[in-house]
Formats: sequence, structure tokens, C-alpha cells
Amino acid sequence: MRIKTITTMALAATFCIACNQNSKQNSEPSLKNAVSDAFLIGAALNTNQVAGRDSQAVAVIENHFNSIVAEDCMKSETIHPKEDVYNFESADAFVAFGEERGMNIIGHCLIWHSQLSPWFCVDENGNNVSPDVLKQRMKDHIHTIVGRYKGRIHGWDVVNEGILDDGSYRNSKFYEILGEEYIPLAFQYAHEADPDAELYYNDYSMFLPGRREGVIKLVSELKEKGLRIDAVGMQGHYVMGGPTVEQVEESVVKFNEVGTKVMFTEFDMALLPRNAQGAEISAREDGRDAVNPYANSLPEEVSEQWNNWMKSFFDMFMRQKDGITRVTMWGVTDGDSWLNNWPILGRTDYPLLFDRNYEPKPFVVEIIERNNN
Repeated sequence: MRIKTITTMALAATFCIACNQNSKQNSEPSLKNAVSDAFLIGAALNTNQVAGRDSQAVAVIENHFNSIVAEDCMKSETIHPKEDVYNFESADAFVAFGEERGMNIIGHCLIWHSQLSPWFCVDENGNNVSPDVLKQRMKDHIHTIVGRYKGRIHGWDVVNEGILDDGSYRNSKFYEILGEEYIPLAFQYAHEADPDAELYYNDYSMFLPGRREGVIKLVSELKEKGLRIDAVGMQGHYVMGGPTVEQVEESVVKFNEVGTKVMFTEFDMALLPRNAQGAEISAREDGRDAVNPYANSLPEEVSEQWNNWMKSFFDMFMRQKDGITRVTMWGVTDGDSWLNNWPILGRTDYPLLFDRNYEPKPFVVEIIERNNN
């Protein structure tokens, strides 16, 4: 009896400490509190952050973000490397990280032509499998992964990057074997596996009229079939100077006009120019032609330009808050951004909200101060 009483008292004390910590976090000036009346603010996490090895990043995540998405650990080649093998270790840790902190957890991504397990669409001889075989593989893949996290993951990027700039379908293996049917099937399987989870279509360069109209057509067709789709994810891998905030805002308005909510799912703003448009990861460029002007530091005037440019986008997000449900940065600090190595290895970029010292950039401080006063 004494042991039970002590245990109960200890649990109560722990609960009080947790409540006090949560109360402190909720009252402290932070980015998530500053935009809480508008949309969720998220970040893509890598395995070092999830494991706690980057403790400074974890502190930033806990203080400033209320939504997380996995950077790589749920992609096909990682989570399902062989037909009869699933690797859930990193994904389980990611979900637990979010649950322990009461965060909105997003799964990324179920069907994507890139970072796809080599076995997925072919037989033992390397030939395309039949439509029936691919349907079954898709169903098993989606049911297994979504089913494992049923009731724990809030929403899923079901299909990633299936439409091209002109609005036509990407000629991926999925499209080559199944045609347009593969996208509705993916949404059907995801909904079967977790009827309560939100489902999204995710793509880049949706400020382009052709791609935007192609996605609008796709979403309309999914709805006509009675399939669940809760939002489109505009990735937002932009470069300072283009696209303009007006171009992006036009697409937000267009999607909202046809009854579709928008999420900015992979947002960053590169400083360094590139030839590749959007975020096609296979579009590597020759490093011999590269420049790396800010390898050691960023001049004040360039930093000011970047902050002004990024601020204009966040001002737009606030203007359109009724149609935008989430803004997720693709990374936490400049130091862990994929843009340091894409499309050219070894370049130093500055595309995110927090710098390499884990400090918020000036416009982030302005947002926090403005909305917490």
C-alpha cells in the first residue's frame, strides 16, 4: 500500500511538472504562438533531431513548431526496402517524438516515383509487373504503413509529384503501368487503412498555371469519385527573386475558389541561383559551373534582402489564413537544409527560419514580437 501511495504521489508530481512546463511553453513568446490563430507551423525532421543528438535543434522544435513531418524515414526506399521487409525503427521514433510533445504529425510520403524501392514496380527480371500485381503491392504498402500508425498520424502525403508543369501526368512507373488510375487507388487504400486521417496531394511549382490547373482537375476527379482529399500541398521550394509572392498567392486563391484547402508543405527560400525549377531531386547540376559566394558568412545587405523576401510570403500566408491550414519548413536550421547540397554538392545556402547558430532570423523575431505583444 505504501508503495502504491508513493507511486501515485510521484505520478501526480510528474504530471504537475509536465503541466507547468506546458503552461510555460504555451505562454512563452514563440513562432507557433504568434501564428496560432492562423495556421499550424511545422518543420521536417531528420533522424539526428528525432534521436535527440542535435539537442539545440530539439529545443527550437519544441519552442517554435507544433507540427512535424519526416524528412526521409517514411519514403519507400527506407521504410520498405524489400517486398517482404519493412524498416519501422526510424519512423516509430519519429512518431513517438511527436506524440511525446503533443504535435501534429504528418506522414510523408506513400506513393512517389523518386526514392522508390527498386523492386516496387518490376519483377525479378526487371520487367514491369502487371497492373494487378502493382495494385496489390500498392495496397499492401499503404495498408501496412498507414495501418501501423492509425490514429497516431494526423495526415498523409498520399501521392507526391504526379503532375508536370503543363498539367499532364508524370510518366512514372506507376502511370506507365496503371495510368491515371494509380492516384485514386492510392487515396482509396489510404482511406481504407485509416478513415480518420487527412489525405493530401503534394507537388512543387504549383504557382505555374499549367501544373495548378492539372492539380485542380485531379482533385475534382477524386472528389467526384467520392474519395477523401483534404488539401493540396504546395511544396514551396523557391528561390529569392522568383516566383513572386503574387504568383504564389494567385494559386492559393485559385485552389480555395474550387473548395480546396492549401498547405505549404516543404517551404524554403534559397539564396543561391539554380537552373533546375521546382524540387526534382534528380536535377543535379555540374559543380564546376557553381559559385559559392557565402561559404563563410552572409553579408548584411543580402540577409536583409532575404528577410524582406521571406517576410512578404509570411504576410501573404496571414492574408490567406482562411484557406491555408499549415506551413511546414523543410528543415529546422540553415545548417541542416538539403539545399546545401542540391542541386550542386558543397554549396552553402541560407533558406530557413533559423540560422546555423539556432537563432531566429530577424523577420521571425519581428513576427514573434508583433503577435505576442
